[in-house]
Amino acid sequence: MSYILSRLQLKGINMLTRPVIGRAFAPRVISVVPKYSLTNKVRNYSSRPMENNNTAQRRPKVSIKTIQNMYKRKEPISMMTAQDYPSGLVVDQSGIDICLVGDSLAMVSLGYDSTNPLTVEDMLHHCRAVARGAKAPFLVADLPYGSYEACPDDAVRVSLRFLKEGNCDAVKLEGGIEMAETIRRITQVGIPVLAHIGLTPQRQSALGGFRVQGKTAKQASALLKDAFAVQEAGAFGVVLEAMPSEIAEYITQQLKIPTIGIGAGVECSGQVLVQNDALGLFDKFVPK
Repeated sequence: MSYILSRLQLKGINMLTRPVIGRAFAPRVISVVPKYSLTNKVRNYSSRPMENNNTAQRRPKVSIKTIQNMYKRKEPISMMTAQDYPSGLVVDQSGIDICLVGDSLAMVSLGYDSTNPLTVEDMLHHCRAVARGAKAPFLVADLPYGSYEACPDDAVRVSLRFLKEGNCDAVKLEGGIEMAETIRRITQVGIPVLAHIGLTPQRQSALGGFRVQGKTAKQASALLKDAFAVQEAGAFGVVLEAMPSEIAEYITQQLKIPTIGIGAGVECSGQVLVQNDALGLFDKFVPK
């Protein structure tokens, strides 16, 4: 926990926490002090227009090249979700590197019991809102369940919509070896892809629920094969979710692309948190 906090504090976020573990081992945040400000003037009322926008101190836009250079320098990569304009502003002002419009918003914002009910139109709506607030972070969108699994052509078409209509920089999809060809096809048309292996929430029914993966030697070997497959297919990074820290560390050491951990220990190239979890705003589902 202290390691995750130190990584976030490196990005300019000062946190006061109490030891409560939320989903994906997220700390409860009492206060967040942004590193960057949208304006030099204090804005006291939402109905009052911002003043002196021309003097706004914005940080440079984070690009895929920025992420790759951070990885080469072994600089921790920070990633946080957002689901609307205000939460996008939080990520933007806090100095976070990557903003994920995650399908977790189905649960933490819309009240569904899983991520699967989200449609492409739902996600595009939220992506556009987040993009208006999160100007500097590298913006990644989850491809919703059912939009990319049938064939690579479907995946390419929907990915293009997320860049063209959702104003995103990249897409994220779940799966390992079985999604390698899909990742290859998407990247071939110039769309960056962030892979996601381990606990894949869209497939939680087949996994028997939200359970830690890679607990046996056979499962661990399968995770390593998945990681190599998505790297070879062209993914610029891979999310490692809910797996033993030793497995995540070994995968990180073997790959040549960044790993982003969530419930996978502290030795990944970076960490991601669901913003609602980090702020202690979602108590409906809290694993051990």
